[in-house]
Amino acid sequence: MTTPGIGRIATAILAVADQDVMRAFFVEKLGFTAHTDAEMWPGARWVEVAPPEGGSTLVLDAAKDFGREPDPQYPMTFACADLAATVVQLRAVGATVSDPVHEGWGDYIRVTDPEGRELVVSDRT
Repeated sequence: MTTPGIGRIATAILAVADQDVMRAFFVEKLGFTAHTDAEMWPGARWVEVAPPEGGSTLVLDAAKDFGREPDPQYPMTFACADLAATVVQLRAVGATVSDPVHEGWGDYIRVTDPEGRELVVSDRT
């Protein structure tokens, strides 16, 4: 039985400079699935990608379509089950990845996207 009310985060939105470059980064480097790529209105696209394990999706909005600048950083973190293996996997496909950082709350890495933002991937699954 479904309970009433909000049950999950469906979509997060990231304003980017180049939807094609960022879509390729998420799909080809990070292993996301291309979920939706459709026209929102003439000249504007809805580009949505999903992580391999599903859950929420990420919309890569063209900042210019909304009269704004690209987001300067990711307003979210990502998670993986095996941080060391993820570092090896991402470096093998040419992604720029930091060495793991150890903090009191957990371990994480930073992955630099083609537009210069650093996304945080933690071992908090």
